[in-house]
Amino acid sequence: MRALVLGGGGVTGIGWELGVVAGLAEAGVRLADAELVVGTSAGSVVGAQLLSGRRVEELYAAQLRPPDGELAGRTGIGVLLRWAFASLSTRDEAKARARIGHMALRARTAVSAQERLAVIATRLPSHEWPRHARLLVTAVEAEHGSFRVFDADSGVPLVDAVAASCAVPMVWPPVPVEGRPHVDGGVRSVANADLAAGADRVVVLAPITQAARRSGRIDRQLAGLGPGVRTVVVTPDAGARKAYGRNALDPGRRADAARAGRAQAPSVLDAVRAVWS
Repeated sequence: MRALVLGGGGVTGIGWELGVVAGLAEAGVRLADAELVVGTSAGSVVGAQLLSGRRVEELYAAQLRPPDGELAGRTGIGVLLRWAFASLSTRDEAKARARIGHMALRARTAVSAQERLAVIATRLPSHEWPRHARLLVTAVEAEHGSFRVFDADSGVPLVDAVAASCAVPMVWPPVPVEGRPHVDGGVRSVANADLAAGADRVVVLAPITQAARRSGRIDRQLAGLGPGVRTVVVTPDAGARKAYGRNALDPGRRADAARAGRAQAPSVLDAVRAVWS
């Protein structure tokens, strides 16, 4: 089984991931043919798009259009430091996630959960869960820190699941799912690559690789998949990092990030093909 793991990285991460996917598809490596797709935060948007039935080239072209209807956010250094402190303040990982969740619940945000749901709805070509491949969308229940994985059998609407996965703590409001507030799946791990268990070939697109805890590191999670599993991790090159700018939540940077991802694709083609084909 082939698995595609799509990590978090803001609206620029969405653009970059789709750019890489489009560039690889042009060269004959079709990541959208994955049997399993794991999406975290930005990656949940990309996963839902790739499995929607729309052509990859069409999805890429949409990233180049003006970001009408998108909302800009920002994760300042203070927010990042508070996340890191909460993550490392206890050995209990669920308790650490809950501390971040509680900060998110107390934070004042510029928009409401309903406004964020509306934004996410416009990003998804289809609001129905895919059935031809399995899509896993990650989130964290804010009050208790429980890690949640939503799929077509979860009973949770796709838009709600993706919005929860993209609810960056203290930037966007927690999203209610089944009556409980949820925050970004990246609170547990930037990619949650361990959910690719059972696959024998795994490609990871990771706009962000840093992890406060060892358990959240992509390399550690991939190593835990077992011997004989072929894996490759693709991260932004210097051109892509420059295209991102300093704010991954700036929709105005999305098109540049998408172009940078596509430009990077030839340099990773052989490594990805060796795993995927």
